[in-house]
Amino acid sequence: MALPPSTDVNETFLREVDEEYRRDKVRDFFVENRAWLISAVVLFLAAAGGWIWWQNYQREKTGEQVEELAAVFQEIGKGNSKQAEPRLKALEANANDAVRTTAIFTGAALDLQNNNPKAAAAKYRSIAEDESQPEPYRQIALIRQTALEFDQLKPEDVIARMQPLAVPGEPWFGSAGEMTALALVKQGKKAEAGKLFAAIGRDLRVPEVIRGRAVQMASSLGIDASDLLDQRAQ
Repeated sequence: MALPPSTDVNETFLREVDEEYRRDKVRDFFVENRAWLISAVVLFLAAAGGWIWWQNYQREKTGEQVEELAAVFQEIGKGNSKQAEPRLKALEANANDAVRTTAIFTGAALDLQNNNPKAAAAKYRSIAEDESQPEPYRQIALIRQTALEFDQLKPEDVIARMQPLAVPGEPWFGSAGEMTALALVKQGKKAEAGKLFAAIGRDLRVPEVIRGRAVQMASSLGIDASDLLDQRAQ
């Protein structure tokens, strides 16, 4: 049965009153909280603007640091290492990760040039122990640190340090394996060392210079290296 017209009118009126009430509530909310809402919008805009500024600033700062590093390299290339060192130390202390790491590696090379292996080893250690650094950087830093400290370390310490890297197929197998094998020789484990040298000489991914030394060492330790020499000649 259809509703009487008066009922339809009442429902329409009630809906209009309800909508008007809700509009009033919304208007009252904005009026009552106007200061808070304006502050919130201002804070949001400030935060967004600050984030955009920070991104641009970081890009500009990185560009300036890269330019400064390039200038340092030019000074070093000209033989002006003394003049370059303070600028390099500033980059080591304040630059972003990539530039800072490059500056530390460069500083270590200058320390070696200045006959200061202890300072160079300390720089390499700082990279090797920094878990925020990419793994390849930490690995090569550990290898260079260990090479500089090799004569002062116990053979077992060298072997422990190099254990994760002295594995065929690892990118630093040649260098890490060579130091491990030399540490084994120090321990009197010549047969084990000879086998490791032979494995290094057999690995075509190892640099030729290291493979050549490994073949010679394997032969000196009683490992027949004739097949390795033939492989190198191919």
